[in-house]
Amino acid sequence: MSDSLFDGRQVRRAFSRSAASYDAAAALQHAVEARLLESLDYLDERAPPHRVLDLGCGTGRASALIQLRWPRAQVLSLDVALPMLHQARLASRLWPHSPAGWLSNPFVQRPRQVCADARALPLTDGSIDVLFSNLCLQWVDDLDAVFAGFRRVLRPGGLLLVSTFGPQTLWELRDAFSHADAAPHVSPFADIAVLGDALMRAGFRQPVLDRDLDTTRYPDLAALMRGLRAIGATNALASRRHTLTGRTRFEAAARAYDTLRGSDGLLPASWETISAMAWAPDAGVPIREGGVELASIPVSRIPIRRR
Repeated sequence: MSDSLFDGRQVRRAFSRSAASYDAAAALQHAVEARLLESLDYLDERAPPHRVLDLGCGTGRASALIQLRWPRAQVLSLDVALPMLHQARLASRLWPHSPAGWLSNPFVQRPRQVCADARALPLTDGSIDVLFSNLCLQWVDDLDAVFAGFRRVLRPGGLLLVSTFGPQTLWELRDAFSHADAAPHVSPFADIAVLGDALMRAGFRQPVLDRDLDTTRYPDLAALMRGLRAIGATNALASRRHTLTGRTRFEAAARAYDTLRGSDGLLPASWETISAMAWAPDAGVPIREGGVELASIPVSRIPIRRR
């Protein structure tokens, strides 16, 4: 039996189904994306990157904005859900943000789509200058392994820029369903300390982490659940109940949630967002594992004595 927290097939299935509805329902995700893109201003005084990875690109909005920011860079749009990449390809043909239009500007490339898993990046070591990932890491249960992969593909001194959800996210929904049954309905999310420690263990330099709190509001629990399905944020826990939530359980959760209804008559849903910026270390800087430093030395730097 797998010890994975998440069912990877269910994650891929949920985001595949939501590809067409995602952009219309993802106002919060787009706002977080915009805040994360602002952090790219730190690179304005440096040479433009040659290759940028947008990991968990979804429908490709960030990829397109990054491509317009650095027209000569090669932008890779990577996602585990192939229908999301189809949406991204369609958007790249119609993208309206360039004054001259996307297709009429010969100096602007189109992002290249890659269907792959964040846990097994099919990229060459040291081939990425900037790794950008908006709200993808909350679907990963082994941050150490994923950050080791990020470090591998980033060149020394490359920029890592990521966001994920923190433990206060959807606490109201988690509490409401706890009144209905004992099955998990909301994923556990890593807190800011766990994320920072994982970055340090992977050897990343000068990490800077921020935490933001947002609230969305819904007329009832059913509307919240429809919104979550529209963005692919369904229950993908390996330990989830594999049968439909019955009417009795759903009504019990709805009654518990209703006690939180605000003066505006709406139900709140909290979202804690954690963003992190860090720099890839020089080759050979140790990775910490179990409190022990593991050296990583390129083969080219190992002296060979010939007889």
